[in-house]
Amino acid sequence: MERRSFLRGAVIGTSAAAFGGSLWHGAAFAAPAQPGAGPYGALGAANSHGIQLPAGFTSRIIARSGQTVTGTSYTWHNAPDGGACFVDGTGWIYVSNSEINPSGGASAVRFDSAGTITSAYRILSGTRQNCAGGATPWNTWLSCEEVSLGYVYETNPWGGTATRRDAMGRFKHEAAAADPVRRAIYLTEDESDGCFYRFLPTTWGNLSSGTLQVFKAGTATSGTFTWQNVPDPDGSPTTTRNQVSGAKRFNGGEGCYYADDTVWFTTKGDNRVWQVNLAAGTYELAYDDSLVSGTVPLTGVDNITGTSSGDLFVAEDGGNMEICVITPDDVVAPFLRITGQSSSEITGPAFSPDGSRLYFSSQRGTSGSSSGGITYEVTGPFRA
Repeated sequence: MERRSFLRGAVIGTSAAAFGGSLWHGAAFAAPAQPGAGPYGALGAANSHGIQLPAGFTSRIIARSGQTVTGTSYTWHNAPDGGACFVDGTGWIYVSNSEINPSGGASAVRFDSAGTITSAYRILSGTRQNCAGGATPWNTWLSCEEVSLGYVYETNPWGGTATRRDAMGRFKHEAAAADPVRRAIYLTEDESDGCFYRFLPTTWGNLSSGTLQVFKAGTATSGTFTWQNVPDPDGSPTTTRNQVSGAKRFNGGEGCYYADDTVWFTTKGDNRVWQVNLAAGTYELAYDDSLVSGTVPLTGVDNITGTSSGDLFVAEDGGNMEICVITPDDVVAPFLRITGQSSSEITGPAFSPDGSRLYFSSQRGTSGSSSGGITYEVTGPFRA
């Protein structure tokens, strides 16, 4: 599945400029990623934060649950989960969900151009078990409720009013990823027999109305797919995943990431990373731990993000408490490992706008409790 030169098949003869960005190759039915030497080298000894990193990388703690964020008077939320970064003048903002029920919601930390924290604040309150979500091209954060008949809330990273987006469907939401080419928002569902969805807004940039569709395909791990409208996005009395015959089932949908005509999402129940080649109309496995030869480097797949180099970064819920990288050459290897926190999970990986800093959280930290969450920053020579 080498992703470096994507446009083939259905898009031959189409100008690459129409798609923008680097050209990733989603050749259908290629073999999933296998273990190998990662692009950043071996992990070193655990540092003072208990994190093992490759040479040249350093870490710092940004926030701890129940404690004030350094340089501010704001108390960081419990159980930090999904996150994203947004440009803020010459600096940036990192937003983070809170996966507790009740309360939930989301918070933000603002940084100046040097990476110094300048403020922290609440951006969403009064919701339930906000797990993952996704950023939009118009600079809002979609915070998703991971509860039965949960909602998506569109929030402002700078603070202010958040809006519930009913048209995006009521189900056990996990993550979201925006596709500006097809003007769609892809959505995962955290159920053992969940589905994969897309939402087509009536007007791009306005999520108040639109059409919710479900992914239809065969039972195989690769093939072609179609989309079909969900008749009743409200999900009551019949759940959204049970309204369309032939909707493909996925075992515990988690993270979701879009780049260059491809959307990747993870399923925790079978430790897979799925790759949907949107221009070609095909899907396949980018990673499956049951197909790995030798020692399995990535288990407990959860949140996912990527870089302009084509690298995918996948966080573990459990496993060895690692963030693993899957390269465009289909090599999977650990990028970092958190030690001494085996009762936690890694959540919310997101890169700063310039790609030089990676943010993420250990949801339950060393205590194993939602009140023990720790949010980190890793800085170093990430591949451009």
